[in-house]
Amino acid sequence: MTAPLVVLIGPPGAGKSRIGKAVARDLGVRFVDTDRVIVGRHGPISKIFADYGEPRFRAIEREIVRAALLGEIEGPGDEASGDTVLALGGGAILDPDTQSELSDHRVALITVTTEAVRGRLNTSKRPLLAGGIDAWERLASERRSIYEALATSVWDTSHRPVSHIARELADWVRDAAGQQKNELEKENS
Repeated sequence: MTAPLVVLIGPPGAGKSRIGKAVARDLGVRFVDTDRVIVGRHGPISKIFADYGEPRFRAIEREIVRAALLGEIEGPGDEASGDTVLALGGGAILDPDTQSELSDHRVALITVTTEAVRGRLNTSKRPLLAGGIDAWERLASERRSIYEALATSVWDTSHRPVSHIARELADWVRDAAGQQKNELEKENS
């Protein structure tokens, strides 16, 4: 099992899942979205929040994220092998252990402006965004410094096609992986 080639973080509605799927397709690897894994194993996130509260959701999320960062998560089709592109839920970065573990990974921050995200949000499936765009702005603002501290690179999705961003991000991952391979070869020679 291998760690993810890249981990996508960012606020809700920034496009982590859309970008992640396209990057994975470009790289020829699996895509894993921790929110989808949670839904697949535990049911709708809004129901987890309603029935058990945010602390229980965050505990479930923490376990899924930990396993995914270690390359132990099962993806589509339940195959647990091979390289992956990993997208984390918007609040996953709030956990101090997750923050620490992300320091060992290539992390792409996916950003979006308030104006651009306005039409993307489906607040009925996002319990923390029940207050609409005002709630989104508050969450994005509260988390911005954490996102930025964890990011290896930043990709804005506000005004560019997903296909362009995904291609550039995939190229960045290839370049970074190539540099890492060269460094390992130098160490071993």
